[in-house]
Amino acid sequence: MSLQLRPGSDDDEVVASINTTPLVDVMLVLLIIFLITIPVVTQTVPMSLPKEVNLPRQTKPENIEISVDRAGAVYWNAQPVADHATLVARLKVEGVKNPQPEVHIRGDEKARYESVGRVVFACQRAGILKVSFVTEPPPKG
Repeated sequence: MSLQLRPGSDDDEVVASINTTPLVDVMLVLLIIFLITIPVVTQTVPMSLPKEVNLPRQTKPENIEISVDRAGAVYWNAQPVADHATLVARLKVEGVKNPQPEVHIRGDEKARYESVGRVVFACQRAGILKVSFVTEPPPKG
């Protein structure tokens, strides 16, 4: 089959407009599919998150107070600790006592998380069961 074009006929003109009706139909279908499937995809595990609790600490003479300053220096009851190995060794001595003393960690507000994390890791390695963080009470108002 062949097409024959006559000279002067308007059949050889190209249609320059795009039919957007199928495009709009496809986009509406995709929009509906995404609106239906997004709530199904974003599932979370049901859990109860802890609430803020500020309990007054019980100051006992056997409690160990470990402080971390802005520079990352560690202090044991206000006495500087030389290095991480010394801290672990001292905590291991305290960890075998019965009853085991509590460790209260006071981290400076500007201290790096890594510095406080090392103290927590040292307590974990020494087998300390009760580690607490000392914080300022929340402002009332």
